[in-house]
Parts: sequence; C-alpha cells; structure tokens
Amino acid sequence: MAARPTKTPQPNPRRKRGFERAVTLVGSELRTPAEKRGFAETKLLTHWAEIVGPEIAEMAVPVKVKFGRGFGGTLVLLTTGAKAPMLEMSREVIITRVNACYGYSAIKDVQVTQTAPTGFAEGQVAFVATKPKAKPAPDPARLAQATRGLDHITDPELRDALRKLAGNIVTQTNR
Repeated sequence: MAARPTKTPQPNPRRKRGFERAVTLVGSELRTPAEKRGFAETKLLTHWAEIVGPEIAEMAVPVKVKFGRGFGGTLVLLTTGAKAPMLEMSREVIITRVNACYGYSAIKDVQVTQTAPTGFAEGQVAFVATKPKAKPAPDPARLAQATRGLDHITDPELRDALRKLAGNIVTQTNR
C-alpha cells in the first residue's frame, strides 16, 4: 500500500506577520458598541445648542470628532472668520460642557475651522440654532371652561400655576 501524503498544517494567515496590535484585530467589531456608549457624533449634532449654550451655538456648528491614538478626541467646529477668535478664547468652556454631556473626557481639544458666511452649494451656513415653534393660542371658550372655579383659590401663585397648566392642557388637546 502506498503511504498517504500528510498535509502540513498551514499557519493562520493573520499570524504570518508576527505580533499585531489588538485594535487591528477587533477594531471593527468594537466600533458599534463604542458608538452606543455615547461616542457617536449625533449627540453633539442634535443637541448642540443645549450642550454649549446659545451664545456659542450661534457662532459655530460641530463638523466632526476626530480620534487619534491617545484617549480623547478633537472636536472640529465650523465658524465664520470674525467669530473664530472668540471661539478660541472659549475653547476650555466648550471642552468642559461637551465632556459633561458625555460623562467622561471624550474631547481633549477643539479645532476651529473658518469659512465664508455664504457657500456650501446652496446658500448660507446656518449657525443659528432653530427656534422652537410658538405654541398656538388656546381656544378661549375651552380655556374659560378649564379655569372655571379657580377664582376662589386664595394663593395667587397656585392660582396662576393652575391657570397655566389648564392653558397647556387645552392647547395640547386642540391638535
């Protein structure tokens, strides 16, 4: 009988290159869980005015967060040329507020990028946060019915609070 040729085990192709960094082996698998833990940019984009305050939100918009080798990223802000020096002076305030939102030191630096107030294909860059829609006025007849009987309350603060509550409820049920 002829001897069967034996196969020599092939080394794993990943191990041919020697030692590799752990991030290259599991980096793509860890990206999604890291984004779920607050490292995603969408939180900054959607709540920018609440995070940094209206005065900074009027001057700049966040573009992206760049992460390097160390811990903590660089927040890139877009602003017009005239407002860039004021943003540079409030760099520490921005870092503190953004990190307070994340709950840890996610941002270690702020990079300010200047642009013209017009441009970007279809017009102006919007630096002002959108204003909330004004509440519609409640129906006067329904409001009078909802606030009937509040005149006998002696505490004026309580009476005003109940009138405001009734106005909010009537406004929400008008829709």
